[in-house]
Amino acid sequence: MKTETGVAAKTIYLKDYQAPHYTLEHTELHFELLGDYTEVSAELRFKRALTAPKEAVLTLLGADLELLSVAWSGQLLSANDWQWQDEKWQFAGAGEGGVLSTKVRIYPDQNLALEGLYRSHGLYCTQCEAEGFRKITLYPDRPDVLSTFRTTIVADKASCPVLLSNGNCVATGDSENGRHWATWEDPHPKPSYLFALVAGDLAVLRDSFTTVSGREVALEIYTAEVDQDKCDHAMRSLQAAMRWDEERYGCEYDLDRYMIVAVSHFNMGAMENKGLNVFNTSCVLAHPATTTDAGFQRVEAVVAHEYFHNWSGNRVTCRDWFQLCLKEGFTVFRDQQFSADQLSAVVQRLEDVAFLQTHQFAEDAGPLAHAVRPESFVEINNFYTLTIYEKGAEIARMLHTFLGADGFRRGSDHYFKTYDGQAAIVEDFLNSMAVANGLDAGAFVSQWLRWYRQPGTPVVSVNSVWQKDIQRLTLTLTQTQSSKSSSTPESLPIPVRLGFIGKEGELSTSLNGVTANEHLLVLEQAEQSWQFDDVSQVPVLSLFRDFSAPVRVKAEFGDADLAQLIRLDSNSFNRWSASYALATREILALAEQYRSGDLRAHQPQESALAAAIAEVWSELAASDPALAAKMLQLPSLVYLSDQVACYDPEALQRARESVLLQVIAPLQSALGTVLAKQEMLKPYVYSAQAIAARSVEAVALDGLARLQSGAAAAIAQHWLKEAPHMSAEQAALTTLVHHQLPGADDALQAFYARWKHEPLVLDQWFATQASAPQAETRERVEALLAHSDFDATVPNRVRAVIGQFANNNPVAFHDAEGRGYGLIAKQLLAIDARNPQLASRLAGAFGIWQKLDESRQAHILRELDGLLSGDLSSDTRETLSRIRG
Repeated sequence: MKTETGVAAKTIYLKDYQAPHYTLEHTELHFELLGDYTEVSAELRFKRALTAPKEAVLTLLGADLELLSVAWSGQLLSANDWQWQDEKWQFAGAGEGGVLSTKVRIYPDQNLALEGLYRSHGLYCTQCEAEGFRKITLYPDRPDVLSTFRTTIVADKASCPVLLSNGNCVATGDSENGRHWATWEDPHPKPSYLFALVAGDLAVLRDSFTTVSGREVALEIYTAEVDQDKCDHAMRSLQAAMRWDEERYGCEYDLDRYMIVAVSHFNMGAMENKGLNVFNTSCVLAHPATTTDAGFQRVEAVVAHEYFHNWSGNRVTCRDWFQLCLKEGFTVFRDQQFSADQLSAVVQRLEDVAFLQTHQFAEDAGPLAHAVRPESFVEINNFYTLTIYEKGAEIARMLHTFLGADGFRRGSDHYFKTYDGQAAIVEDFLNSMAVANGLDAGAFVSQWLRWYRQPGTPVVSVNSVWQKDIQRLTLTLTQTQSSKSSSTPESLPIPVRLGFIGKEGELSTSLNGVTANEHLLVLEQAEQSWQFDDVSQVPVLSLFRDFSAPVRVKAEFGDADLAQLIRLDSNSFNRWSASYALATREILALAEQYRSGDLRAHQPQESALAAAIAEVWSELAASDPALAAKMLQLPSLVYLSDQVACYDPEALQRARESVLLQVIAPLQSALGTVLAKQEMLKPYVYSAQAIAARSVEAVALDGLARLQSGAAAAIAQHWLKEAPHMSAEQAALTTLVHHQLPGADDALQAFYARWKHEPLVLDQWFATQASAPQAETRERVEALLAHSDFDATVPNRVRAVIGQFANNNPVAFHDAEGRGYGLIAKQLLAIDARNPQLASRLAGAFGIWQKLDESRQAHILRELDGLLSGDLSSDTRETLSRIRG
């Protein structure tokens, strides 16, 4: 009997959750990796749950399985003994419990969806989150069924000398016909989504870590032999993360080994399988010759993220997939904290918030909006979203702000201790935060749970009145919630970090008798007011410092107010935020003039942004080069598209370039001073200071390309020739290609010839071209898709071309004649037939359609309707249906 995927999609609701009727005490697995197919034998020891009815039915899940045999407590069963419909296998004869023995056959080589057990380039690998384990064997494949595991893998020794699974290796040996075996035992109960198996020919980098209690943990990173020299940074990052988690959260590692495997064919960035993390190669491999600063930082962050899951996700896991934010949001916050401690806290926060405001806010405002804890889903794979991860992290950060660092630590200690070895829900996390800090748990949970339940981004309106005669300022904040909520929205607890900026800098003010330079307010009602005394002059409000809450702010700031924040705010994040807001204002105003045909758009205009930046930039470039670099990185078109009612990519791009030119024109000399330092050509050092120096130099070259193209081209060519690391090479290549400078085509050819044997570097080569902001890039992308090195079965390569074009190149994607939409629709159809998860994520690029002009809307709708009329996976169909509306 063979089960099939692709059954009719069914909506799953949180309100329908029911606890499993049977608990699983132990799982024994035996894998025979046999070349063309794999046979999986399983022995599952079940016990009826105390709360289950006596007539309980044992329910397991299976998909794409050839069922060879089934036995219950030693007695073979026939097809008449069970029912099997769609993916659900049910057995009514389990009684009080017993042992279910099954044997199935699966075909890893044919598994192009990269979910379950698959084989790519000779390497066997698993990906079981969220619902992949049911493609390996019959199993209660749900996160609230936890079991200890013992796994034996048997394979050809020559082709698969390395056999890995979760936990500790307890036995190995040779068998007949050149085969060998290994048995792994994981003593910690875990759900099936955390299971992992890897088998193949891999090299290993070994090191160790001594825990706070003195235990020695073996650390191992497995990769292809050719990539072994690119693992040192990941190993150092892992050791740093282990130490940091002990110091910051009191979390000690609990197994004898911690393993990471780098895989080229992988849908996600990485997966936190217990003790055996499977990573996309892009999140493990790093070497100065082949990896940019951004790549190094990504490796450090992802290694830490997956390690931190050992407690916030593994030891304490999710009861059901509606609680996905419980592990992902909390862990993203933890990895952001870690990254801030490793390099620059300010830059980390700037980058996290810019990403959130650009992408998650747009998701919140579009057809794919959903609550951080959704009430329903069709395909859980479609809910691995920015809302779950990034907004979920912001909720954890607000709790940290509200409770303070010590209070949050008390709460996390309580959470880990109380729910260790259990499957938890969001309420458990919030309850721990309240109980550990002596708060009214019922009220606290009820109030903060609203952040998880209500979709959309709140808007906070600001009104302030200064009374000069008594030196008092009355601040009134009003919150409004998104209309996307299916129920009546409720007021949220919103932490507001606030400072006052006067003509000479920060002002000290008094609130309720407490005098300080900064105050923490909590907006809990629809409208609240506060009175500040000792306000000696009319101030500019420095609101939501360090982005203390994920909200949109509606405030009457004049250009001069924002310029004053840029010049004088002591909070570096808010200096950048003010520059971002002022840049957005000027770009949108100019774009509207372009759209309306206003002749003023063709005449030079004064820029408050340019004047403010000109006043501070040279000093910043010397004292805080990382912030200086960020000041010149104006809002992207993707961000700007979320700020307008009607999205005109051409007008916005033209306006953005005009404003940027106004900003950099007065800085030409300062840009030259920065470039003269030649920090980019110094030997590679991974540190906050070195990264900042390189980033400001890259931004300076990008600016110079707009002012003196010949000089910029010469510098870029020099960097390419003398580059001691990939950060220099990639910055130079991007400048040449994106600005169409002389020598760009030759540089691309030389870069390809040099790096064509390095897959991750070649991904950068593809991405640089696919993201070039010119209308003709569509034709270039079509040529790239036909390139001999484009492999549509490799998710990284697909993202480098299709993903970059659709998501990071609005100018070319939104071609006025709809050709960009047609190109992506054609590719989506082909990708969906192989890899539904990847196709579904790429399909989100069409979500902007309702903001476009009527002509572009018609083009997109034609493509959407064409796709939806065809044969699609449930993953992609759900995404496109929600987009189409």
